[in-house]
Amino acid sequence: MYRKVAICCLFLTTSCSIFRSALPPPKEEFRGVWVATVANIDWPKNAGDSWPRQQKDFDALLDFYQSMNFNAIILQIRAAGDAFYPSDKAPWSRYLGGKEGIPPDTDQDPLKWLIAETHRRGMQFHAWFNPYRATMSRDTTLLSDTHDYFRHPEWMVAYGNRYYYNPGIPEVREQLKSVIKEVLTRYEVDGIHFDDYFYPYTISGEAFDDSLQYHKLARPGQSLDHWRRSNVDSQVHDIHTLIRDTKPWVQFGISPFGVWRNKDRDPAGSDTRAGQTTYDNLNADPLLWMRKGWIDYLVPQLYWSMDFPAASHRKLVAWWTANSHGTHLYVGNAAYKLRNNTDKAWTRRQELPRQLKLARKTKKVQGNVFFSAKSLPMQPDIAILLRKCFYRYPALPPAQTTIRRNLPEPPHLLNLQDEMGWYRIVLEDSLPPSWQFALVYRANKLRQLHPGNPKQLISKQYIAHSSSFTLGKGILKHKNALALIFLDNYGRESEPIILHLDQTNPYDPAR
Repeated sequence: MYRKVAICCLFLTTSCSIFRSALPPPKEEFRGVWVATVANIDWPKNAGDSWPRQQKDFDALLDFYQSMNFNAIILQIRAAGDAFYPSDKAPWSRYLGGKEGIPPDTDQDPLKWLIAETHRRGMQFHAWFNPYRATMSRDTTLLSDTHDYFRHPEWMVAYGNRYYYNPGIPEVREQLKSVIKEVLTRYEVDGIHFDDYFYPYTISGEAFDDSLQYHKLARPGQSLDHWRRSNVDSQVHDIHTLIRDTKPWVQFGISPFGVWRNKDRDPAGSDTRAGQTTYDNLNADPLLWMRKGWIDYLVPQLYWSMDFPAASHRKLVAWWTANSHGTHLYVGNAAYKLRNNTDKAWTRRQELPRQLKLARKTKKVQGNVFFSAKSLPMQPDIAILLRKCFYRYPALPPAQTTIRRNLPEPPHLLNLQDEMGWYRIVLEDSLPPSWQFALVYRANKLRQLHPGNPKQLISKQYIAHSSSFTLGKGILKHKNALALIFLDNYGRESEPIILHLDQTNPYDPAR
């Protein structure tokens, strides 16, 4: 399913004319995909598969998205009070080991391997947490005895067919902070990511029972809804502070439901008729988080077709753009609806490309994220269309702009070695993790070399802790000019190092 896109007959016959714009290919654009692990939606394909089988499937998934020139994976590592890594805070996920609390059959740390494989392909790894979903059903026999349902039953609220953490309990919010801190300190993640589940989506005729905490903790005159939103706001603020105090280069992103409020409920809302909204039902206020600078990026889930009557994708892109308050704004796209929805717009090959064209031409939109990872490989003709018309050339994820730090001392090149057509670039010292990636640009002649031009970017290599890296055999054939640019972990660039391969190599003392 996750084979590389075959750029063959379909690629050659697909026309991009209706999507083409006068804009050059972007140098920076977030190109992400959500990898859902809950219920084994995307990966692992089957709970309890052998670890080598799971590795093979994840490698294939990464290979597919690398071939599409994507630059970020958002992988769910906490689906429902569990963990995809050895944790002191939560049991092993049953979606990995087959039974909750049982680790996969390997001596490796799965999360370290997942991050390393993602980085090896030049992509960022964002760790996706579901903040408050505690279980996927009321069947508690599926849970490990180390699950918080047993350790802290007072934290749980039964609602619908699941249990949820109660965000109104301060200890619950502290526990989530400790879960995030454990991952931050142990792993080289590039982002911490929350989805849309804060307070649960409303179920008609059923109440979320947090009245005890409300009467005990709410301020005088504070309504239940305002109190609930203040709990979520406090959580977002505290996670923001934790990240800044621990690893300030790690990005904090949230993906809310695509409608903040309907206009008939609030004049500031969007021209939509959504049955539920993120502000009124999920008790989350992303506009506040952006105004306060508590998040680095926002990915509203705009999972409707361009002109869907109740919630137009086109109108919502415009609304979120007008309300982004300088925060990086990426659009969440519903690849899972392709040829699989009652809205007939999704049967058309042009629907998703039209949405990408809208995002590309909307100045404040800086990228897209697709749900979910298995969806595009299942629609190869549309994947090829996107690859040819939008993602033909690589792009860099947008750099962090809110952190004011000096660039670290740039790497020093020691020599460039031609090893039977393989070029090894050797650095003077092993790099600190503050330098994360090396970008390699090439051109036929020196005067044609333009470092930063995505059309000339041939390689993006993860280099933290490394003292050398190798370019693939034949990759520089007939290309005589080379430029190296290093990216730090905030996404900022060093000055380019220019090399001319036709001339004596001043960096190689053997010559």
